[in-house]
Amino acid sequence: MLTKKQLDLLEFIHKRVQRDGVPPSFDEMKEALDLRSKSGIHRLITALEERGFIRRLAHRARAIEIVKLPESLGGASTSGFAPRVIDGDKPDAPIPANAQSVRPVAATEVPLVGRIAAGVPIEAISQHSQSVAVPGQMLSGSGEHYALEVRGDSMIDAGINNGDVVVIKETNVADNGDIVVALVEDHEATLKRYMRKGNAIALEAANPAYETRIFNEDQVKVQGKLVGLIRTY
Repeated sequence: MLTKKQLDLLEFIHKRVQRDGVPPSFDEMKEALDLRSKSGIHRLITALEERGFIRRLAHRARAIEIVKLPESLGGASTSGFAPRVIDGDKPDAPIPANAQSVRPVAATEVPLVGRIAAGVPIEAISQHSQSVAVPGQMLSGSGEHYALEVRGDSMIDAGINNGDVVVIKETNVADNGDIVVALVEDHEATLKRYMRKGNAIALEAANPAYETRIFNEDQVKVQGKLVGLIRTY
């Protein structure tokens, strides 16, 4: 399911190609969606790619291929819809010389300890009853790790969606800008971006629909830092 901004961007691209035969530039996309910078367009393009509506082409200079349209844009069936190549701002990604010899990465089991709120407050961490397999390179150095299932959409602009599983490294310290599991007043755990401002802690959402929440430093305990994400399609 697409967010309104994602759907608006896909619709704008589709209509411009249908009308003019050429795709809009990133600047035109930014202006059409009333965004402040092209970084917002990059995030939306990434989200559309993750959901299978577009595909970035590594072998073509700054190119994006539209793969399909959602039902609301007349894409109930892919028959009769011809993919288009759309100019973007992503540079070519070099193909590794050893690409043919890449081997599967070993996985490590980490405990899935419960659910974490990325939106409205919910009870978060409980005794774990199952584990998830995590690629070894996703684990951040030494120390304990655990996984949590995300509930809510307040971190959607950081690429974290409802139903994702986040991999967390246990720690009680964080730097400004880190996405952390924060325990608020010893009863509410939430996944937010951490910002310290003097003696106050700001927990920032990555969704304009949610306000930044500010607490005294003794009201917030960091319980871990985001190091990876697992998504099931």
